[in-house]
This record gives sequence, structure tokens and C-alpha cells, in this order.
Amino acid sequence: MAYRVKTYTLREEAAESGTRYFISFKDGQGGYHELEVSEQFFTEFRQMERRNCNLLQSDERHKEFFELSDEALNKRARVTPKGVDELIIEQERSELLHRIIAALPEIQRRRFLLYYEYDFNYYDIAAMEHCTAQAVRRSAVLAREKIKVQMKKYLCP
Repeated sequence: MAYRVKTYTLREEAAESGTRYFISFKDGQGGYHELEVSEQFFTEFRQMERRNCNLLQSDERHKEFFELSDEALNKRARVTPKGVDELIIEQERSELLHRIIAALPEIQRRRFLLYYEYDFNYYDIAAMEHCTAQAVRRSAVLAREKIKVQMKKYLCP
């Protein structure tokens, strides 16, 4: 993570005995502290600063400096949003489908929903209802055919 605000300072001091390294900072209560650190620690800290600076520069290079309109954002989207008319038609189809399913005989409706809506297979449904998988399949297929016929009546006059 890159940090923009630098809360410390690094300082090198040349002395007769060699170079000394310091890190200065303010603590949470506002007290000023200065620590003498090893050359290795100081070097690692400098490298961390450089990586942080590079990361910030990379972020700036990849940032867009203009606002995009809704139209431009929609062009960039993988899936374009549906129009109002498409949403209304989809809602009407959904309501019609629910009404047709509700009008099915109870056994067919239950088996159809378990198979197509809840992803049970014929054998699981047959075990739940104590019947054969073939009977479940027949009910689900018959329900699907009834739904197709009813949907065609309303959608293709």
C-alpha cells in the first residue's frame, strides 16, 4: 500500500567514527522522537520509500483524469445494461411464466420446480416422492410442454 503523507524523516550524519543513521518521527501524542538505527535498517527503509514512490507514480500514470459520461461507461462495460422497454418485457414474461406454473396440477408443478428451479435430478425427486424416476421425468416434460404452449399463445398471437 502506498502512503502519500510521510510521517517520518531519514537523516545521515557523518562523524569521525563513521556515518550514523537516524529516523525522526512524532508519536500519537505529538512528542518528537529521533532514533539511531543501523545502516542495514536505514537502507531497507530507503528502499521501501523508493518502492512506495514508484507505486504512487504507477498509480498516477494509470489514473484517468477526465470524467466519463454514462454513455462512455456503458460502451466500456462487458454487458450493456438493458433498456426500459426490455426490462418491462422481461418483467411481463416472468409474471406470465409464474402464472402458468401456478396453474399446473400440483404434482406436475412440484416436480417441474424441483427439477428446473432447484436443480434436483429425476432420481432424487423420485426418492422424495416414492415413485420412479421415469414418472418424475414424464411429469416434468409434460409440464414443460404445457408451459411452452401457454407461452406461445401469449407471446406469438
